[in-house]
Amino acid sequence: MIFLKTDEEIELMRAADQIVAITLGEMGKIIAPGVTTAQLNKRADEVIRDHGAVPNFLNYGGFPASICASINDVVVHGIPSDDQVLKDGDIISIDCGALKDGFHGDSCYTFPVGEISPEVLELCKTTKESLYKGIAQAVEGNRLGDIGNAVQSHCEAKGYGVVREMVGHGIGRAMHEEPEVPNYGRRGNGVKLKAGMCIAIEPMITLGRREIYFERDGWTTRTIDHKPAAHYEHSVAIMPSGKPADILSGFQYVEEALGDRFI
Repeated sequence: MIFLKTDEEIELMRAADQIVAITLGEMGKIIAPGVTTAQLNKRADEVIRDHGAVPNFLNYGGFPASICASINDVVVHGIPSDDQVLKDGDIISIDCGALKDGFHGDSCYTFPVGEISPEVLELCKTTKESLYKGIAQAVEGNRLGDIGNAVQSHCEAKGYGVVREMVGHGIGRAMHEEPEVPNYGRRGNGVKLKAGMCIAIEPMITLGRREIYFERDGWTTRTIDHKPAAHYEHSVAIMPSGKPADILSGFQYVEEALGDRFI
């Protein structure tokens, strides 16, 4: 079932999402060569709790951490570890969520570690562009296929792979609600968007082949050819009367942290 949110509920979701935005900004301040993903997880957990929320990833389906920290060829659900040390030229996707006053926030940003190659930088830029192209289609009366097609066409035009197995989702009182929001599709197909729907749009795009596989831990998901993947995500609310989607999360604190390194 798809739950439509009231204006008051959307504002509660915005509050949770802004805590996620702040947390991603804090990640941007400390991501550097030599830092471990366990250190990132510890700091993220502190920031979320300091703002009166709880990390909604922790223990979700048994996930053992407060963030997903996915390096290079890890597409999603990387588990933070003391053994994972960032190095110059890496990229790391930090997927982060917070629960506050009964509502969830969820967002992701792929960060450069030191200086990254032009090829990988272009992958990140294109993935982030595709997120906003998808959001531009998140308008009342459109359909989910319009969002997915916008993401897919933008990325495939540049030769990138669009992961099929992992998709966006509805969000609200539960972190994952209906409907699923694929990053591929046909225009005019799928569930019709209605005012009050809240969805997380999250392109997961690969430099090479689109196929993925799961590691034995049941969480870590890698590209089958071990080429890098990028992942950007916003939670948005569908507005009435054809107005643009309201982006509840944000990258403004990441931009402040990264300065001219902001992608």
